[in-house]
Amino acid sequence: MSRYHKLGKIPHKRHTTFKKEDGSLYQEELFGTAGFAGMSSLIYHIYPPTVVSEIKKVKDMAPKIAVEKNMKALSFKGFSLKPEEDYLDSRKILFVNNDMKIGLAAPKSFSKDYFYRNGDSDEMLFIHIGSGKLRTMYGSIDFKYGDYLIIPKGTTYQIDFDTEDNRILFIESKAAITTPDRYRNNYGQFLEHSPFCERDFRLPENLETFDEKGKFKVLSKKQDVLWEYTHENHPFDVVGWDGFNYPYAFSIFDFEPITGRVHLPPPIHQQWESAGFVVCSFVPRMYDYHPEAIPAPYHHSNIDSDELLYYVDGDFMSRNNIDKGQITLHTGGIPHGPHPGAIERSVGKEKTEEMAVMIDPFSPVMITEDAMNLQVEDYYKSWLID
Repeated sequence: MSRYHKLGKIPHKRHTTFKKEDGSLYQEELFGTAGFAGMSSLIYHIYPPTVVSEIKKVKDMAPKIAVEKNMKALSFKGFSLKPEEDYLDSRKILFVNNDMKIGLAAPKSFSKDYFYRNGDSDEMLFIHIGSGKLRTMYGSIDFKYGDYLIIPKGTTYQIDFDTEDNRILFIESKAAITTPDRYRNNYGQFLEHSPFCERDFRLPENLETFDEKGKFKVLSKKQDVLWEYTHENHPFDVVGWDGFNYPYAFSIFDFEPITGRVHLPPPIHQQWESAGFVVCSFVPRMYDYHPEAIPAPYHHSNIDSDELLYYVDGDFMSRNNIDKGQITLHTGGIPHGPHPGAIERSVGKEKTEEMAVMIDPFSPVMITEDAMNLQVEDYYKSWLID
């Protein structure tokens, strides 16, 4: 996050003595990325964060690939994914390449028996159904329907869900997930034409410090292996921190759409970017206002990227027979476009109420067995006219 933030107590100068009431020192940790050249925060613990009494391998989490090379338009019924009791068990990877993993989760709860951290990837959680609280050593963030949660790699967290009915679209990205560079000036501030500004982002608050010793299980994912670390101190023993590297939230309802006289290309919807992909937010908006405008998207070829569209809510004007939670995959190198009748239906319409999340990976994705269990048969034939 290109915005300085701090919570709790910190010393006047970094890397200097910071004493507790008994005269002993708080323990400073630099939580940084890209070999000290990326975003970082300085965190002050009651105890060293390195006190681990046991490490053991839990299981291999590598997804099982069903389709390595694909040239079909495919679709998947996301809401057919069966809910599972625990958060980690419910996470199913559907698509993967060397830069990222894309998946769905339908957890009933997040067990209080463990904490979780992803040591490989930044995580983006899009909350389709559910609400609750993301808890980290940085503080907490309340979330609800329509929220994106961005969790930097290596962040230890728990989630308090309000109910057992939860649906989440998630991305695991090896490179940092950020907002587009073109929306920021040289000082990091969002420009006036950006579809969002600083006040739209919700940062951690309500820092809670846990001065507790015991056996605290932190499940850590690294190289597709889940490891169990037993820490002797509570992971959230932080008295204060400051910096630029921390989790935050953004509501898709705060994305302000960019419109024009004629249909504009998908980059106007861009919300996030990383080294290997972009993410766009399609939100309710006024349609194009040229008197002869065709609001439906024109046919186009994804020569350089796959296109995955996750349908959230509203009337999906370019598609026929699409449900909430459904995913379409239009592979790079072949054309795709509106379903039969969609172009004609769009002419003369003034607005759309559609809501969707689009993910464009720059390298082809492989498709997992979990994804194929949700497949819509013969979706690629849905452009045939009876």
